[in-house]
Amino acid sequence: MARRSGGSRAPKATPLTNAPRPGRQKREARPEKIAAFRVGISAESRAAAFLIAKGFRILARRWKSPLGEIDIVARRRSLLVFVEVKARNNLDEAAESLQARQQRRIAAAAEAWLAVHGSDGFRDIRFDAILVAPGKLPRHIPAAFET
Repeated sequence: MARRSGGSRAPKATPLTNAPRPGRQKREARPEKIAAFRVGISAESRAAAFLIAKGFRILARRWKSPLGEIDIVARRRSLLVFVEVKARNNLDEAAESLQARQQRRIAAAAEAWLAVHGSDGFRDIRFDAILVAPGKLPRHIPAAFET
C-alpha cells in the first residue's frame, strides 16, 4: 500500500480530566448497598481464615468471569474446592439462601476458572458452602451442591 506524502495525521486529543461524559452522572452508592458489601467482604474473610485453619490454601477470592463470581477457590493436596459464602443473621437463614440458580451460575464460573487455570494436579473437584452468622463459628458444608 502506498503512503500519501504530505503532513502526518495528528493524534486525537484526549480529555485530561476524569469528569463524567455528558449525559452520564456518577451515582452515589446507597448506604444499605455499602453495608451489604462490607458484610460480604467480612464474611468471605472469615470463611477464608476458616479454610486456612482446616489446611486449605486460598487460590483466589472474589474471582469474576462473565458467567458469574466465585467467592473462594481453595485447594488441599489434590482437592480443588469452589466455595460459596453465605452471610445472614443466623446459620439457618444462610443455609436456606443457597438457590439452584446460584448453583448453576457458580458451576458455570467454575468451568471458566478451570478453562483459564487448568485442572492439572487436581484429582477431585468439589463445590462447598460456608455459612457465616454474627457471633457463630462459620459452618462448612462440603459438597453442598450435591443432592
